Amino acid sequence: MMPEEMHSKVIPNLHNWSKSGIQMDPGRQRCNVQDKTAPKMGGPTINEAVSAPIVTKSESNPGQEPSQVPFEPPAPAEGDFQDRFCRGTNELFKQLVVPPLRGYAEIRPARVDPDGKPASIMEKLLSPPEYPGVSRPVWLTILGSVPTGLLWYGWYKFSVEAELYEDSLRREGRATSCGGYGTLLPFVFLFLAGLMFSKLPPFASTPELAEVCFQAGAAWILIGQINLYRRVNELCKKEFGGEAPLHPWWALLPPPLDVVVGLRQVHFLSKYWASVRGEKSEKDVIAEDYFPFISSERFSLEEFVRQPRRWFWFTKEWKDLW
Repeated sequence: MMPEEMHSKVIPNLHNWSKSGIQMDPGRQRCNVQDKTAPKMGGPTINEAVSAPIVTKSESNPGQEPSQVPFEPPAPAEGDFQDRFCRGTNELFKQLVVPPLRGYAEIRPARVDPDGKPASIMEKLLSPPEYPGVSRPVWLTILGSVPTGLLWYGWYKFSVEAELYEDSLRREGRATSCGGYGTLLPFVFLFLAGLMFSKLPPFASTPELAEVCFQAGAAWILIGQINLYRRVNELCKKEFGGEAPLHPWWALLPPPLDVVVGLRQVHFLSKYWASVRGEKSEKDVIAEDYFPFISSERFSLEEFVRQPRRWFWFTKEWKDLW
């Protein structure tokens, strides 16, 4: 068990988890959090559910890396079809991934520096999902996504969904999303099926089926995105108080407004995980200086249009249009 003074230094804001079990290893530390404050959800409490702690390096064998998080969530409550559907979808698509990739993508204990310093750029870009989740600011997301043609953004999407899925199971005892596998892979498979039915003979003779696949994939990822914004709102309100930062329904708007809420989700989720992990706050120049609408307090569409100060770095001093 970590000494109390180290606990207050490294993880000061861990959701009132002052009674949590936290295990740390040498070097860049791994934190083990067991929430003991969540209410009953019609089954065992979270404290009862988290009977097996996150595996950390053995003190006697510090070179041994943890291979998994042996957490067994409580069974879905009777009649909780959302929980059953979300867990079943994630597990189904997880089995379709080859074991080496599945092993790399397994969620691991969070690595937390004793002094609260964030991980390096490459550590964050290449990190598998962690619990508590990795803080990935907007500038880092752009850095990983643009040079890779948005391939890294797919990894980002998988990781944040996996981390929030784990967080929901540990804190609430139920799933309200389909996790990394269940959110990303149905979209990928439907998109690939659409390409097959539109481009490859003899399947290319059925363009109508291709359109169905494309539309279904778009609908699936859109529903998941709206749900993601909802969950980020809930977490930010609990952690920081005040008004929820996102309008989830903006995901339904045409570009660039759907991109506005997407960038805001990246920023506020990054702030949330940094606070939970007790990491020192890093300035995100993209979100806070160049494009202030990303880090701004919640605003309406009307306010966004008439207040140029929210747009760009060179419009910060402009007066409201009306």
